[in-house]
Amino acid sequence: MGIMDASIRSLVDDAYHEAAQESLARGLSLLTAHKEAVVAAAMLLSAMTGLEDDSARNMVVSMNLRPATGT
Repeated sequence: MGIMDASIRSLVDDAYHEAAQESLARGLSLLTAHKEAVVAAAMLLSAMTGLEDDSARNMVVSMNLRPATGT
């Protein structure tokens, strides 16, 4: 993951969690919230780095992020 420095990783993490929380607030399941958040974070990563969509998505998935459940 050399293309992702700490500042980009932090922005991707923030984008993921913000999208997940918005999905959960709309009453979606944890799985759906996770899927939507991965897409949102991958879109941000792709836009910031020029990575292809699939590569950006794989990088986000490899970060092993999960929606916060508040428990």
